Amino acid sequence: MPGNLEPLDLCIQIPYHFRCPISLELMSDPVTVSTGQTYDRASIESWIATGNTSCPVTRLPLSDFTLIPNHTLRRLIQEWCVANRSSGVERIPTPKQPADPISVRSLLSQASAISGAHVSVRSRAAAIRRLRGLARDSEKNRVLIAGHNAREILVRILFADVDSGAETASSSEVVSESLALLVMFHMTEGECESISSNPGRVGYMNRLLFDSSIENRVNAAALIEMVLTGSKSADLKVIISGSGSVFEGVMDLLRSSVSSRRALKIGIKALFALCLVKQTRHLAISAGAPGTLIDRLAADFDRCDTERGLATVELLCRMPEGCAAFGEHALTVPLLVKTILRVSDRATEYAAGALLALCTAEERCRDEAAAAGLVTQLLLLVQSDCTERAKRKAQMLLKLLRDSWPDETVVNSDEFGRSELAPF
Repeated sequence: MPGNLEPLDLCIQIPYHFRCPISLELMSDPVTVSTGQTYDRASIESWIATGNTSCPVTRLPLSDFTLIPNHTLRRLIQEWCVANRSSGVERIPTPKQPADPISVRSLLSQASAISGAHVSVRSRAAAIRRLRGLARDSEKNRVLIAGHNAREILVRILFADVDSGAETASSSEVVSESLALLVMFHMTEGECESISSNPGRVGYMNRLLFDSSIENRVNAAALIEMVLTGSKSADLKVIISGSGSVFEGVMDLLRSSVSSRRALKIGIKALFALCLVKQTRHLAISAGAPGTLIDRLAADFDRCDTERGLATVELLCRMPEGCAAFGEHALTVPLLVKTILRVSDRATEYAAGALLALCTAEERCRDEAAAAGLVTQLLLLVQSDCTERAKRKAQMLLKLLRDSWPDETVVNSDEFGRSELAPF
């Protein structure tokens, strides 16, 4: 039920036939079972999912598990909600109906058709677009669509031109829609490796990163991240991350001034997944990842993306050229110092790891870190509830910065006297 039931119980009586017999709450999506009894959809679906095969009220066996929407009752409930708005009752929204298996099969058949009197690019794209709308509506719909081999069908549609040996793969409306729908599902290891083991398919994904449509570019980055993460073979991961200009395409997404929040989120996920492949990490540095990461971390990322971005920074700082590139950016050290104990335990750990690499590599970074107040932050960190890994990194950093410790009055203060640091 929308809102809280307690105010209603105090000032207004909900009609008995508007309440679900299972939950005893106002029904928001009434459906009728084979016995003629009506329940709220969520309640009866939960009842059936736990293995029950009888009607909760009549105790009669359910001849089938079809749930028929009771539109008349739902409209009566909505009218009652509107009539009692002054008593704190909110109108229930009109529920979106779940996907029908027959319709899903028909739409997938239309989408994969390549010949016939009424087959066209437009009709195929429209079918996939309709499936995409259903998939957006609910997780249940996505499970239903995936259960009809949708992922396999969409992969075939997406790479049809490549698999047929066409010299140039098109970026048609059908390709755009199939790509947008495919990235809404979780792919199995076998499905991911059917893409990553095919050089033509890998190359096509990379080309889509430079498509004229920003949506295609974002979805291509999402697919690359999914395939890279889902492929367990280290050799296949190297093929994906080392192919063509994949890093340039992902970096363009992160740099673009027109990138949406979704584009930035997918861009940093893809970059992190690519940088997990040690053999090709240098390509990220060559593509300008250090500067772009620091610029974005200073302005645009939410907590989850900040953690992923900082983890990527730490990965790249494990390479000498990475440390050099980050060290050249004026905001790198101040930003990392500021992040400690500010965002999350994970963010603190990654920032400390990156600072440890930078300060180990360059004396200039040690001076900048000390000037930005890192020593004080580290002394607080080792006394905090942060992770043990973060504390170990903090202790190693403090040893590097021993010449920059606060003066004796600060070190001997009560605040720092309880430090868990081992004696140097």
